[in-house]
Amino acid sequence: MTKKYSIFILGFGLLGLILFQREVVLPFVYKVVGSDLFLVDTDDKADMETVVDEYTDMAFVQCNNYIKKELSDEFSLSFSEKALNAWSIGDHQYVINGEVEVSKPNSENSIKRYVCRISYDKKTDQSGLMDSNNWSVYGLSGIEEI
Repeated sequence: MTKKYSIFILGFGLLGLILFQREVVLPFVYKVVGSDLFLVDTDDKADMETVVDEYTDMAFVQCNNYIKKELSDEFSLSFSEKALNAWSIGDHQYVINGEVEVSKPNSENSIKRYVCRISYDKKTDQSGLMDSNNWSVYGLSGIEEI
């Protein structure tokens, strides 16, 4: 008898789970997302246009230093003088787009474009702007196929 009704029980259970998710879980998630729980109050606002200031200039330098540390000594790296693009994404976080010329022994030189996501940990305190310990790299792409 249980085999006869097992498909109905499975169907009602699945229907119950779907209704529970739609009527209870999703409204709760929307309420949490709409609240101020994830709001970061900062004086550094995001900018859709490229930004050139002391923070983005130093973020570019720190990304280049990070790339130098990540790649082995067998590569010779030559970075461009300035970033191709730099964006402030708010709360002293930046996205840097740059170029590096990579030369490896016994192969041709290649120019690689990279994107680096980095943040300045001391926020508005500019006293540690030059110190690489005050910067955190969250992502780097474009140089992984070297």
